[in-house]
Amino acid sequence: MKLNNRKLAAPYLVWMVLFTVVPLLIVVYYAFTNVEGAFTLENLARVGGYGSVFVRSLLLALEATVLCLILAFPVAYFLSRLRASKQHIMLMLVMLPMWMNFLLRTYAWMGLLSVNGPINTLLGFLGLGPYTMLNTAGAVVLGMVYNYVPYMILPLYTSMTKIDASIVEAAQDLGANVRQTLVRILIPLSVPGICTGITMVFVPSVSTFAISRMLGGGANLLIGDLIEMQFLGNSYNLNVGSAMSLVLMVIVLLCMSFTSSFDEDEMEGVM
Repeated sequence: MKLNNRKLAAPYLVWMVLFTVVPLLIVVYYAFTNVEGAFTLENLARVGGYGSVFVRSLLLALEATVLCLILAFPVAYFLSRLRASKQHIMLMLVMLPMWMNFLLRTYAWMGLLSVNGPINTLLGFLGLGPYTMLNTAGAVVLGMVYNYVPYMILPLYTSMTKIDASIVEAAQDLGANVRQTLVRILIPLSVPGICTGITMVFVPSVSTFAISRMLGGGANLLIGDLIEMQFLGNSYNLNVGSAMSLVLMVIVLLCMSFTSSFDEDEMEGVM
């Protein structure tokens, strides 16, 4: 039996080594070497000069994650309380925008937010505007929320479908109001979905480059934009780009470990 398990795991191990371990080792190698291949810490020191970009990326990703959570929580609860047949239809509607190409969805927002776009046109009929909405930090956050909110809805929906409706009904029968039911019942029992959703939204948000480039303009560079510039731009530098990627990887791992530990602590409290 053990031999069969090893055979079944072999393709997965080969895949992990070729496409995860080897690329990671290459990134680490370039991050700690210079053009001549000699060991150096200069690349990491140069990354420190982009501290403002890292802070901006973390803040915008955090804002997008919080907004996704606020929007997704009631939607996920509503979906979890529908009949099974209606749940499938509503989930399909939630996933429907993701059937379109990522760039096409972002290009659509470029047209909507432009000075001559439909939103400013509508505001003009109301005697408002026009407003500069494109090439702003708000546009970047909006693009993140629009593209990644399904990644928050799905894990929350999965967690909430496991919550027995009788628990909520019992809390209401005992006199709990909406806020008390939310804080003491729904949120604690939805912690696994919340933590998973936060990870699935925060990680791509903090490392994105297409959204910030298309909706934010050159004044809203994020970590992903800097890394892309080091590998594909005029400032081609594999070593500095690898150092940036390594720092971003550490940030993501720290965030994931934080949410995982929080998930375990909350579940122990619930149990």
